[in-house]
Amino acid sequence: MNAKQSVIIKQSGWMLLWVSAVVLVLDQLTKYLASSQLELYVPNKITGFFNLTLMHNEGVAFSILADQSGWQRYFIAVVASAIVIWLLYWLYHNSKTMKLQNTALVLVIGGALGNIWDRIYLGYVVDFVELHYGGYYWPAFNVADSAICIGAVLLIIDAFKNKEPQIEKGKDENSTG
Repeated sequence: MNAKQSVIIKQSGWMLLWVSAVVLVLDQLTKYLASSQLELYVPNKITGFFNLTLMHNEGVAFSILADQSGWQRYFIAVVASAIVIWLLYWLYHNSKTMKLQNTALVLVIGGALGNIWDRIYLGYVVDFVELHYGGYYWPAFNVADSAICIGAVLLIIDAFKNKEPQIEKGKDENSTG
């Protein structure tokens, strides 16, 4: 890496990539613990609305595509990897002062990498957090899914927060009156 690249990285959002690494490690650690301590599809009641239930998701969010013949494993991994590359590019070109957006991006990157890892090496994503109320069960999820969702919400907040004011119709921004 030359001096110019080093300066660009220090001034970009890449300085927060350690957060992605923390998300990835926490995700894989909790999935390992869930896989080694829980029985597949057997709920372990923690509270009246929270279970730890080991599940294997071969699809995407809400198990979409899970019933396919197996092609989805690599297709989803390739698409998710392309998105991670695009997010890394975006992060690289962001100023380090764009803290909310950069935080959102590194959360999504870390979460995506955790699920990509599972998909490639296991053929499915390990889910184990199950929330429910009155017979309604939210689809099981994991640390990676949580990081992706939090990152997405932060991106939406950032988009509204940083929305530039619109110029009124008929007025030129260079005019004085």
